[in-house]
Amino acid sequence: MNGLGQIRAAVIRTLTDAGLCAAAAHGGAAERYSGPVTAVGVAELTGRPMALGGYLGQTYDRQAGTMRELYGRKMDVLISLDVRADSAAACESACEAVSDALETGGLPSGLRPGEESWEAVCWDRQNQLFLRRGKLKCGAYFTAQTDPEADTLLEFTLKGVLKT
Repeated sequence: MNGLGQIRAAVIRTLTDAGLCAAAAHGGAAERYSGPVTAVGVAELTGRPMALGGYLGQTYDRQAGTMRELYGRKMDVLISLDVRADSAAACESACEAVSDALETGGLPSGLRPGEESWEAVCWDRQNQLFLRRGKLKCGAYFTAQTDPEADTLLEFTLKGVLKT
């Protein structure tokens, strides 16, 4: 999964773990849900290495018994949060719950929330639902290690996200 997908999945997981309904944003019409839903997307993403050439140092892999080089990237992310509901009150309430879930530490350690902003509740004519658009600025930290067998760099992973 690429960086955008990892960030979006981490935010969706945080919201669903808090008991909220969340889904990936897409350009089409909104699907129908029994209650409020938050569409999560990545509106902007810029990145840079965390150190000279991204090199952070070495780490020992106990399983393989080898040293691995560690690389890092920091991304500045603007996450879009579109909350939709059947009523303005439900939309407002869901927006507050989304904000609380993102501020209370449910995000992985590599996704650090910053400034949050929300527009006023409005009527989404296309989807026939009330809508409140939000944005959350975050710092996203990714790490990757070298593969000692192939001498190549493995995929960058959002810090604090477990691989399964």
